[in-house]
Amino acid sequence: MTTQPQRVFITDCEGPISKNDNAFELSSHFIPDGQRLFTLISRYDDVQADIVKRPGYKAGDTLKLILPFLKAYDVTDDAMKQYSSQHIILVPQAKETLEFIRKFMPAYVISTSYQQYMHALCTATGFPFENVHATQLDLDKYEMSQDEKIKIRQLKEEMTKLPVFDIPKDSKSLNDLPEKLQQTVQRLDEIFWKEISSMEIGRALKEVNPIGGPEKAAAIADVANRLNTPLQNVMYVGDSITDVEALRLVRNNGGFTLSFNGNNYAIREAEAAALSENAVVTAVLANFFQRFGKAQTITLIRDWKLSAVEKYSLYQPLKQSFFSLHRNKPPRVELITAQNMDKLMLESTEFRKKIRGQSIGQLG
Repeated sequence: MTTQPQRVFITDCEGPISKNDNAFELSSHFIPDGQRLFTLISRYDDVQADIVKRPGYKAGDTLKLILPFLKAYDVTDDAMKQYSSQHIILVPQAKETLEFIRKFMPAYVISTSYQQYMHALCTATGFPFENVHATQLDLDKYEMSQDEKIKIRQLKEEMTKLPVFDIPKDSKSLNDLPEKLQQTVQRLDEIFWKEISSMEIGRALKEVNPIGGPEKAAAIADVANRLNTPLQNVMYVGDSITDVEALRLVRNNGGFTLSFNGNNYAIREAEAAALSENAVVTAVLANFFQRFGKAQTITLIRDWKLSAVEKYSLYQPLKQSFFSLHRNKPPRVELITAQNMDKLMLESTEFRKKIRGQSIGQLG
């Protein structure tokens, strides 16, 4: 009798599981004009991670750059926990999807989100927190004098008057950016790496380590190592710039990678794209991967239609849920190729904005 390989499901959280961008929402709620501030910092994050490639910087470090501003407006750990628990917005059927997947394979969540949010999400979904990697944060431990609070608030006022920019396509270096954008980036460099870094609250920029980029890849390798399974047995689902290294690690080692309502960064790195209003399609693909392996999953996606899904023996409650939601037409799932990548980038990004809202959907 042949023993089935131990295959593992690993997913990002915000995007594939929830519609939230918790750090964006915290900033918008607690900081005056915080939506604009966070969006500016997020664009700066994309420049630092993907274009400048600043040493020691990684995608997702927005979550530490925003902390001095949250602290300056008196946000506490308890306030973060309370706000997060009251404002979770799950992708439809996400709770059921996680429950389905855990019936037939080990499941883990690796998220750049603060642990306060992930605690709340695990409570809402019943997902075990011990199977979560998230950004550890103890905001209360950081001191901020009244002088620093005034200075950070002044910097916030200055920053929210700076232009919120889009990064021109195919930019490879800072010199490829328009001069005004370069000036904005240079001013933000001064603010974060000289002015704030020299303050007491600057400790947060040195000590908080968001789980993004290489940390997500390292967390995947850690999960696979603890389960004693090769990376070719891993399915990873991501949707943004913080998933680039994770998607690349799994794909390069023979695992299966899926962009779920992803932006350009995720489409560029994943092997398949799902554009769906609900999460159940993720569980269907996970069940295929768990039962038949990557090659058969790719074959299914190449012939993606309801009749193709129908002919396979899948976990029955999942199959029933999928067909009750999609009686006439399945959600869109497509292999990503050099020929369709640009088109998928555009269409998936627009679909992402439709599902998560314009403000969150446009973030990197």
